[in-house]
Amino acid sequence: MNGEPDVRVVKFESAFAKAFADLNYEWIAKDYNIEEHDREMLDSPLEYVIEKGGQIFVALVDGQPAGTVALIFVDDSTFELAKMAVSPAFRGFGLGDELMKACIDYAVATGRSKIVLESNTKQAAAINLYRKFGFFETPLDPNSPYERVNIRMELAITDVNM
Repeated sequence: MNGEPDVRVVKFESAFAKAFADLNYEWIAKDYNIEEHDREMLDSPLEYVIEKGGQIFVALVDGQPAGTVALIFVDDSTFELAKMAVSPAFRGFGLGDELMKACIDYAVATGRSKIVLESNTKQAAAINLYRKFGFFETPLDPNSPYERVNIRMELAITDVNM
C-alpha cells in the first residue's frame, strides 16, 4: 500500500454476504452466544434486511470488505441500526465513522426521523461512537429478541446530523 488506503462505503451486494456474516459472527462469538435472531439476519441478509425495506453498508479498504452495518426497516419513520462490525485488522481507519455517516445520510434521504439500536455496554468503543453521533440512551425494549442487550439508544434525525 502506498500512502493512504482507499476507504469507501458502498451499498450491499450479494457478493458481500459472506463478509457481512463473517465480520459479525466474529465479534458476537468473541463475547456472547450466537442467538437465533443473529443467524436469521446474518445467514439471509437479502431476505431479512434488504427485501424488508432496509439497507446494508459495507466499508471497503483497498477493495476489501473491512466493516459492515445494517439498517433494518422498523416503520416509515424509523430504522434500527444493527450488526455494525469492523475487522480488528482495520480498526483505527475511521470505518465506524464512515459507516455511521452512511447510515445517517441514508435515513435522511429516505425520510426517516429516527434510528434506534440495541447493544451491550461491554462494547465500549461502539457505545462511544454512537454517543459521538448524538445517540442517547432510552429505556430497554422488553420485547428485544436478544439476551445480551443491556442498553438501547436512539438518534433523532435533524438538520444537525447532516
